[in-house]
Amino acid sequence: MLKFYTLLAFISLAALAQSQSLIKNNLSPAQDSVKTKLLTSLGNGYFPSKYFNSDLRYLIKYNQYEGIRTGLGGVTNEAFSKRYRLNAYAVYGFRDHRFKYSIGGGLIISEKTNTWVNLSYTDDLQETGSTIFLTDGRFFQFFEPRLLNISLFHKHITKAISLKHELSSKLLTKTEFAISNINPTYSYGYHVNNSVINNFHLSTLKTAIQWSPFNTFKSSENGLVEINPGYPKFTIQYTKSFNNIFKSNLGFSKLDFKTIYKIGDENSTFSEFTLVSGIAKGNVPITHMYHAYPNNINKETILQRFSVAGLTSFETMYFNEFFSDKFTTLQLKYFLKPFGFSSRYKPQMVLITRYAIGDMGHPEKHENITFGSLKKGYTESGLEINKLLFGFGLSFTYRYGAYHLPEFEDNIAFKFTFNVTL
Repeated sequence: MLKFYTLLAFISLAALAQSQSLIKNNLSPAQDSVKTKLLTSLGNGYFPSKYFNSDLRYLIKYNQYEGIRTGLGGVTNEAFSKRYRLNAYAVYGFRDHRFKYSIGGGLIISEKTNTWVNLSYTDDLQETGSTIFLTDGRFFQFFEPRLLNISLFHKHITKAISLKHELSSKLLTKTEFAISNINPTYSYGYHVNNSVINNFHLSTLKTAIQWSPFNTFKSSENGLVEINPGYPKFTIQYTKSFNNIFKSNLGFSKLDFKTIYKIGDENSTFSEFTLVSGIAKGNVPITHMYHAYPNNINKETILQRFSVAGLTSFETMYFNEFFSDKFTTLQLKYFLKPFGFSSRYKPQMVLITRYAIGDMGHPEKHENITFGSLKKGYTESGLEINKLLFGFGLSFTYRYGAYHLPEFEDNIAFKFTFNVTL
């Protein structure tokens, strides 16, 4: 497995090197604006062409259920149309031998407020226990560490319509109505109304607001452009699943909150605080519970668990070890000033502490799955030394407190990190 992690990382490096080579060899110094636009596009995970931008997220991935996952995807750009866009992807998993795909499009109804109406049809997998905020910006890495270790997925076929609207330059809203058929890929049953159901039909209304009060902007030909992402940022999201609407068989609600705060200069020494919290009420299946972002493989020895550290995950928490219907996580990172060995070689040490607390109201409703509670509070601390060689670094984390395990080495996570930016 470690060989595969390393292979994927070197593929990422090769893709990065190739993109930088293309920029260097094919663009003259007089084309700085074009070069900047290309770098920005690649940094966001797109390779641009005349009318269509290829989405680099779908080229190659790996997880415990699909094995190698590869495919193609993309979205039309403004040269194709400024009024509407089309997007699609198709991928294939070599372990589950199944195609997944999505097709959709959007129509802008107000340029002033950047208001879009979007439609989509998706047949794919989603990690059980994960929470996605509608207003989160697109996040792309050439190499996504935590994805490699995920094993618990559910299939979903989702038809959705959404409305994205900017109330102001610092206040973004998005609302989505979706109808989903959900089928866990693992043996699972949920007790409701004196029966056990294995497949879930959900009709959900989800709305999210992201407030970035300290962002700064400047005017450009394309309107306001963000030049400094100020902190703190706040996001709140409410989800309502309606029972007996469009054949929905479960009714519940969820309220999620996230804030990120940075103090200091990112080119020197700075601190980063991330707080995430959520609560779910009603008949909530395990697919829509909270798992607190674990990232440790269930293997016996430290070396067998050696993998890749994530960005915001709990490195010593084992996958599927805890699920909650209410939880809070707090992550503190202290970035020391990079070691300036040379103009290009600047490793950086990061000190990290993570804390999680949560609980499950009715664990007996969940059949054929075993998990623990976080009500005593989960704590881990450690450090990272990033960018030691070709973007690789090392991570060491130790689990202590109420959920400290009897075997000493089971509390240790030793991994490598991978950080490459354009």
